Amino acid sequence: MAVQDALPGRVGSGGNAVLNDQRVRGVIFQVLLIVAIVSFAWWIIHNTAVNLRAQGIEFGFDIMLDSAGFQINQTLIDYQETSSYVRVYFVGLFNTLLVSLIGIIMATIIGFVVGIARLSNNWIVAKAAYVYIEVLRNIPLLLQIFIWYFAVLRLLPPKREAIDLGPLGLLNIAGWYAPSPVFGPGFDFVVGAILLGLAASFLIRAWARRRQMATGERFPVFWTALALVVAVPIVVYFLADALTKGAPLTMEYATQGNFGPRGGTRIFPEFIGLLFALSFYTASFIAEIVRAGILAVPHGQTEASFSLGLRPGHTLRLVVIPQALRVIIPPLTSQYLNLTKNSSLAVAIAYPDLVSVFAGTALNQTGRAVEFILITMATYLAISLVTSAFMNWYNSRVALVER
Repeated sequence: MAVQDALPGRVGSGGNAVLNDQRVRGVIFQVLLIVAIVSFAWWIIHNTAVNLRAQGIEFGFDIMLDSAGFQINQTLIDYQETSSYVRVYFVGLFNTLLVSLIGIIMATIIGFVVGIARLSNNWIVAKAAYVYIEVLRNIPLLLQIFIWYFAVLRLLPPKREAIDLGPLGLLNIAGWYAPSPVFGPGFDFVVGAILLGLAASFLIRAWARRRQMATGERFPVFWTALALVVAVPIVVYFLADALTKGAPLTMEYATQGNFGPRGGTRIFPEFIGLLFALSFYTASFIAEIVRAGILAVPHGQTEASFSLGLRPGHTLRLVVIPQALRVIIPPLTSQYLNLTKNSSLAVAIAYPDLVSVFAGTALNQTGRAVEFILITMATYLAISLVTSAFMNWYNSRVALVER
């Protein structure tokens, strides 16, 4: 047996055993596939560059360092006309992320409320939710953007006749002049108290869940978290005010001037119109997803919770919604991706998103269509992949775990 093991054929069998391992083969095939995809992409880019140079068209990303030479009205970062196209890219990217993130939050809240209302026993509430869903999801999104921008926001009073919203600021055709926060000494302590309160709330929530699973006793997590996140920072705020002799946070309100409001934070009508259109349109689809998810939960779960003495509100929040999330989250991810990609329609009302200022104005100035379109496509792909990865992770957290 020792002589046979030393034969060359036997040595080769060890290598075959490695290749016969399904996991090893899977890794090898994946590596080969990645190499093939990268090579194919590089070949396309190289071939495109050669063809462009043959036609006298330059190809390269060095143009990104040149001065843009145009102004952008809404920016979340410092930007001047002399800034580079790299700066233009980040201005458009942050504006896209801003309207997408706020839109996702608004659409989720509205969609859940309307979806639950769709199943209400109240005839008026259920029919109102039904009309909302059927009307908004059957009107093209671009038309809804035009309705919000031209038929609603453009009909507001002129700058000199702004609508006074009281503590919410002023509203006119130029936008919403919201109160602007002014941070004073000691505000860092307030922020620290809020962060510590959030961290403590998550820890208490995890502890309360384990305690309830072990003993069946519920802990007032909501009220405890509210005290940690709201009450404690308020106490810290007044302590910082007393110690530093100055308010850690004050608000600057807009005042009406001869040429329009002054002060505050101006939120442009293009942002408001796009945000409302995206939120209400996407919420109509999310509402149907929520309704389908709730109906997918067996009715016996509701009857069992009622037999245990739970009220309808607690039954919906503690029994139905947690089980319905397993059905809701996968299609909900698609709606989040659709909202982010649909934000590119901002170019129709001149909201300075990524497509408008980078793949629009900057591209037209430079003529570098291939480079700018490639960067824009890669950016939307990266945003979609990150969103999908996060939602898949959350879906795995709420999925059923077999014991």
